[in-house]
Order: sequence, then C-alpha cells, then structure tokens
Amino acid sequence: MTIHFGYDKKEVVQALRYHFLSRPEIKILLVLVNLFAILSAVMFYLKYIQAVSFLLFSILWFILMLVIWRILPGSIYRRSATFKDQFIMHFQDDMVVLETERGSKGWPWNVFSHFVESHYFFHLYFDARSFFLVPKDAFKDITELQQVREMFRQKMGKK
Repeated sequence: MTIHFGYDKKEVVQALRYHFLSRPEIKILLVLVNLFAILSAVMFYLKYIQAVSFLLFSILWFILMLVIWRILPGSIYRRSATFKDQFIMHFQDDMVVLETERGSKGWPWNVFSHFVESHYFFHLYFDARSFFLVPKDAFKDITELQQVREMFRQKMGKK
C-alpha cells in the first residue's frame, strides 16, 4: 500500500499535545499540580495562606498549562523541517519505506515498538519519545484505513 501526504499545522500541534499529555511523567505532574492548586484554594478559603501565595500557585498552574498546551508543541513544530515536506510512504510486508524529494529511508517493522491512534494520525513509535506521524486523511477510504490499522496491529501491536 502506498500513500502520499503532507502535514497540516493545526493537526500536527494537536497530535503533539496528545503525545505530551499521554506521557506518564506529564500525567503525574498535572495531577500533582492540580492537587496542589486545589489544596492552595482550600487553604486560602480557610485563611491558612495569604492571597499572594494562592495567586502564586495559580500563576504556576497557568504557566504549566501554557507550556504543555501551547509553547512546547508550537516550538517543536517550528523547529522541525519534517512537517513542511511532502511524503510518499510504502507499507510493505517486511518494512515501511518513506520517500521525500531528498531521498528515501526504510525501516523494518521490528524497529517500531508500538503505534497509537489519535484523531488525525497514527503515531508510529520507535521508542517512548521518538515517533512518526502518519495522517489518516492520506488514505483513500475507510477500507484502506482499516487495512493499515490491522497491519499495524499485526506488525507492531497497539499500546
């Protein structure tokens, strides 16, 4: 199976957010910061802390959300030339081959650890932090999408 695709900025930024928010360390950080913010609100209400302390905790929470939701995905998108290229991807029985106007690169299926499906993409993971985004809208129809989804399950496994 062969597909042709490029990337849409809004969709890529959303996929990067999905990746960051699915990381266990980010999930733990978010839970702890939210618990800390709730605790500071309760302590402020009960007059155990001053308004300045509550304001500081709230600003820290806001900065964390801003970094995870806006700054981090945006900076990765801007720094990566990959998202501005046009690609041709071949899914073969033994490997995946990616072509651009500058050349091609192939990976055997066993170098991928797993795949994750988000709204717009399949995230093909090499390891916990390295992945390649395959846009779902690059496939002709739902049948082709189902075929590649099944191929990914057989070759890599879904996490």
